[in-house]
Amino acid sequence: MTSEYISVELRKLVVNRVSKRCEYCLIHQDFSIYTHEVDHIIAVKHGGETTENNLALSCLPCNRHKGSDFATIDQLTKEIVPLFNPRRQVWDEHFYLENGRIEGKTQIGQATTRLLKLNVPNRVLERQVLMNQGLYP
Repeated sequence: MTSEYISVELRKLVVNRVSKRCEYCLIHQDFSIYTHEVDHIIAVKHGGETTENNLALSCLPCNRHKGSDFATIDQLTKEIVPLFNPRRQVWDEHFYLENGRIEGKTQIGQATTRLLKLNVPNRVLERQVLMNQGLYP
């Protein structure tokens, strides 16, 4: 299936398999102003399919910054670096939390952190507040 339409059943599967957390920044749906969205990891326009293996739950800021991208250019090496793929990779292998900041352990983690603007001040502050209350991640 290569359609952009996502059935109710498939949408529920995507939301429930990650317990309503954004798969990029780990923010829970309950702490987002906007409803999390189902993201095509590889966009349909790039040949991605509308299947459970190509869909991720994403908060609005992460999804807007990611757009249809699945890679970016490393600022130091100028090489093409793929973005984090939550269906194929483990979050803890590419990222770590430090005082509300999401830091990249790997080139993939660093590229994803930069492109998705995971550490702009308001997002870091939001995570710090939630961490202090034991609500994040």
